[in-house]
Amino acid sequence: MPHLQFEINQSLADTDKVVFAETIRQLFSEVMDTGTDHISITIREFGTHNLSIGRVKEPEKGIAVVNADIREGRTMQQRRTLTLGFMDLLHTTWNIPKEHMYVTLTEHKGEDFHLLERYLASWQEGEDPLAD
Repeated sequence: MPHLQFEINQSLADTDKVVFAETIRQLFSEVMDTGTDHISITIREFGTHNLSIGRVKEPEKGIAVVNADIREGRTMQQRRTLTLGFMDLLHTTWNIPKEHMYVTLTEHKGEDFHLLERYLASWQEGEDPLAD
C-alpha cells in the first residue's frame, strides 16, 4: 500500500487537491504497474517559510517535498518516471518550480503494508494487490 505524501508551502483549494490526488493515483498505477484501491495519498499545506530546501532562494514561488513509501521491486526507470511525473503534476497544478521540489522514495517489503483484511504481498508485475 503505497503512501504518497506531498508537503507544499501554499494554501490549496480542496477541488484542486481532489483532482491532484486522483491524477497521482492514476500515475502511480500506470508507472508502477499495480491497481489503485490500495494507494493512499496525504497532502499537507504549510506556510511559506515552513518548508525549506537549501537551493531554494525564493520560497514564496512554492516548495514541494514528497515522500513515497512503496513496495520494493520496481526498476530504477519506473522510480525515476514516477518521480518526474510527481514533479510535472505539482508544477502544472500549483505552478511550483521543479527546481523547488525534492522527492524521496522509501522501499519496503510488501508485508510492511497492512489493510484491515490483509497485508500485501511482494510486488509482482501486472498485479492488483487487493484482487483475490
